[in-house]
Amino acid sequence: MNLDVRLATGADVDAIMAVMRNAFDPRFGEAWSVSQLTGSMSIPGTWAMVAQGPGGAVTGFTLTRLILDQAELLLVAVANDCRGNGCGRALLGAAADQARTRGAGEMFLEVRDGNDAALALYRKCGFTEIGRRKDYYSGATTERFDAITMRCLFSV
Repeated sequence: MNLDVRLATGADVDAIMAVMRNAFDPRFGEAWSVSQLTGSMSIPGTWAMVAQGPGGAVTGFTLTRLILDQAELLLVAVANDCRGNGCGRALLGAAADQARTRGAGEMFLEVRDGNDAALALYRKCGFTEIGRRKDYYSGATTERFDAITMRCLFSV
């Protein structure tokens, strides 16, 4: 798939929200509200990236923040019908490049235990498990899920 990955602007919020609603299973309560997204995007040191497929449709996004020399990947999502085409890998690579440009030496993320597709992607992109937070996520019901903390060190 031919993708264009770029920094997002406020004009991309509706498209990002559409991807988030499509990509995040409501059973797990992981999707953010528009106010959470726009509030985060307005914080200095936080940026979003979007991937656009042929025709300009947004097919995925990341949201990342930088604190000192550490980047944290807050959100990543790829529309269901675009998965398996390299969109997630391209987005993670672009987010990491942007983090390095901004002075990060490493990137962290947390992922729900059991999200096997995301775990596989993160491992392919150089992330390794460094910890676990028991019962960190709560689903739409009373079910709880561990968070797996992962890190990717950037080479110098």
